[in-house]
Amino acid sequence: MFNLILFGPPGSGKGTQSQKIVDTYSLLHISTGDLLREEKSKQSALGMEAQKYMDQGLLVPDEVVIGMISGKVDENPDARGFIFDGFPRTKEQAEALDKLLEFKETAIDLVVSLEVPEEELVKRLVNRGLTSGRADDNEEVITKRIKEYHAKTAVVANHYDAFGKLVKLKGDGDIESTFKLIAQNIDKYLQPA
Repeated sequence: MFNLILFGPPGSGKGTQSQKIVDTYSLLHISTGDLLREEKSKQSALGMEAQKYMDQGLLVPDEVVIGMISGKVDENPDARGFIFDGFPRTKEQAEALDKLLEFKETAIDLVVSLEVPEEELVKRLVNRGLTSGRADDNEEVITKRIKEYHAKTAVVANHYDAFGKLVKLKGDGDIESTFKLIAQNIDKYLQPA
């Protein structure tokens, strides 16, 4: 089983690249946002627990999110592997995910960090806001989100870098050239499906 975490600031192309990875390598995409919505709609015990926190405007505790991830992994015993999106965001979450995967006799194999200059991110997000109507379309909000991303995820990147699992890739090229760089690194572990 091959497990990948894809990092990148807002506007780095994570969503686009995640889909290309899923299509090429037949990995299952685990997005914590999607998991929360799915568990809520199923009205599972974890979903109802998460809802209690969200109704109060609080973050869903790590144990609840880890429980959802554990359930998703268990539901897919024949998966070639998983791509984690939006998780982990803290060192504590990274350690909890590592423990969970170790318990399931697997691990994170590769962490890809898409590196894109801030000016390019701002340009991409402003354009995305113009075409999609998303709320993050003004430069002040965008810059704040980028800074928050770097402040929070640097510790997670450092965590995996300490184990030799982090690869920083230039993410400011076009979609295909960026994917080619990602694929060259995944191919060391897993061939396309």
